[in-house]
Amino acid sequence: MTRASYRKAMAVLILGACIIGFAPIFVRLSSAGPAATGFWRLTFALPLLAVLAQRAAGQSGAVGTGLKTLPPMVAVLAGLAFAADLSFWHYAIGFTTVANATVLSNLTPIVVTGVAWLVFKETPQRLFLAGLVLAITGAFTLAHGAASAGTGRNTGLGDALSVGTALWYAFYFLAVRKARQTLTAPQVMFWSSLAAAPCLMVVALVMHEPLLPTTSLGWAACLGLGLVHVAGQGSIAWALGRLPTAITSLVVLVQPVVAAIVGWILFAEAIGPWQILGAALTLSGVVLAQWAASRVQ
Repeated sequence: MTRASYRKAMAVLILGACIIGFAPIFVRLSSAGPAATGFWRLTFALPLLAVLAQRAAGQSGAVGTGLKTLPPMVAVLAGLAFAADLSFWHYAIGFTTVANATVLSNLTPIVVTGVAWLVFKETPQRLFLAGLVLAITGAFTLAHGAASAGTGRNTGLGDALSVGTALWYAFYFLAVRKARQTLTAPQVMFWSSLAAAPCLMVVALVMHEPLLPTTSLGWAACLGLGLVHVAGQGSIAWALGRLPTAITSLVVLVQPVVAAIVGWILFAEAIGPWQILGAALTLSGVVLAQWAASRVQ
């Protein structure tokens, strides 16, 4: 990969991570249940993803022309992992503290880096590992600033769900990385979303959630989530076809920073010293890791 191509891929990845940072805002505005909101997110995204997948397949000649073939198994696995990730994360917040849920679910880069090292032979640089530690420390610090949001109803269960969130999101990253070897980003997004949507509906039914948004604002929020999914996760999937898996998962840590800033702007949510420090550490770690990765390009 040339330096110009690397910079382009990194720019798309950062843009996608920033877009995903708006997702918690839309989830808050939705009046449907947690898993049901995830279902509507994917349902609204699927028509646009179908058009993009058909167009991308025609232009690239990628394996599996358009949407006429059976769904690739690795993309289906990515969708199942994404459905589990959303379900675990949404319910973890209800059982444990916001701090614990945020910290434990942000362990994804550690899992991805280790697996990518062993499976994909993507050996991390020392500076990258230093950036990883710095960014994870920032995530811990950022979560510490939100610790007053509640004590949780069942901390043990919530913590376990949060760790599960990190594992499922790591599996999603690795599956998408593998799928991008033969499929375009829109194809991966379409098939994974198609696999995830019914799983989320099953979770919503089992948990007896409100299935439909009760207000026009709720429906608009679900539509917004669909657009965020296409643009945000789509950009990340595109970048995963061009960048190492570990650096991709690490850069996505800018998402909670963006969410905190947007919450401050839209909902006047206070940002204290700990959150400012955490954001600074996270961004510094991401920059250091990105710089370390760029040195080998």
